[in-house]
Amino acid sequence: MFGVCRKLIITSLLALLPFAAQANYTQTQYPIVLVHGLFGFDSIAGVDYFYRIPEELRRDGATVFVAQVSAANSTEVRGEQLARQVEDILAATGASRVNLMGHSHGGPTIRYVASVYPNMVASVSSVAGVNWGAPMADILQGVSDHIPLSSSVIAGLGNSFSGLINLISGGGQPQNINAALRSLTTAETVRFNNDYPEGMPSTYCGNGAAVGPNGVRYYSWSGGRTLTNVLDVTDPFMAALSVVFLGEKNDGLVASCSSRIGHVIRDDFKMNHLDEVNHLLGLRHIFETSPVAVFRQQANRLRNAGL
Repeated sequence: MFGVCRKLIITSLLALLPFAAQANYTQTQYPIVLVHGLFGFDSIAGVDYFYRIPEELRRDGATVFVAQVSAANSTEVRGEQLARQVEDILAATGASRVNLMGHSHGGPTIRYVASVYPNMVASVSSVAGVNWGAPMADILQGVSDHIPLSSSVIAGLGNSFSGLINLISGGGQPQNINAALRSLTTAETVRFNNDYPEGMPSTYCGNGAAVGPNGVRYYSWSGGRTLTNVLDVTDPFMAALSVVFLGEKNDGLVASCSSRIGHVIRDDFKMNHLDEVNHLLGLRHIFETSPVAVFRQQANRLRNAGL
């Protein structure tokens, strides 16, 4: 009888092992901080910019914070805003560092913090980061520079929109669309890369160092498709915006090559720029992994690296 009971107990424990392993799958040593891109926010009316991603990371052990920086401003201004929030997170949690994950303009934003304040950062994960400029920013900046009154019109519309986002999301940060557009132009990102080079490839579409001289680990991934789900009403806009890339692989707003930094996980997910953060409400390509799963896998990768 004792032998039978012992066998049942062992069998039951073995059956629970997968669940025990799953329970801390995303449990990184350092807190994860998610950082939004241009016209981004933390949450509006209960809908997160990183849709369902924070809760799924937390479910299996991660400590997750969502930063709220200016919806539109320069990379350096956004970076300093983020640095102050990271200081608060370290003070509140007792952690010595954080793992930064930034989408779109959030990519250069987290790179700035890692470069200027490397003692606070364990890793940088850039998701479709604008690391070599955005053609649409080049176009809008060119229009602003060469057509009278256009700068005022762009500033008025852009600051009004970002101000509205800031208001309804409770952000409380200053907005400057002209500074944001300048930061995202090719010329300005090249300047930025010279000032903050850690993890960056030396050539466009190349491979950068997985660990920077500052000791921070660098990762990146992005999509390479614009039309991904017939039910997603934002897909046609992504496809329309992609024409400025003249055939270069892109996600609608960022070229795949522009997104590459550090250890490149993939630059060709069947995702567009909104899919990468699980919008619109989780609609995605039916033959591609979930964006939530990609974030979970990255958290597990950081966990396994002792981060």
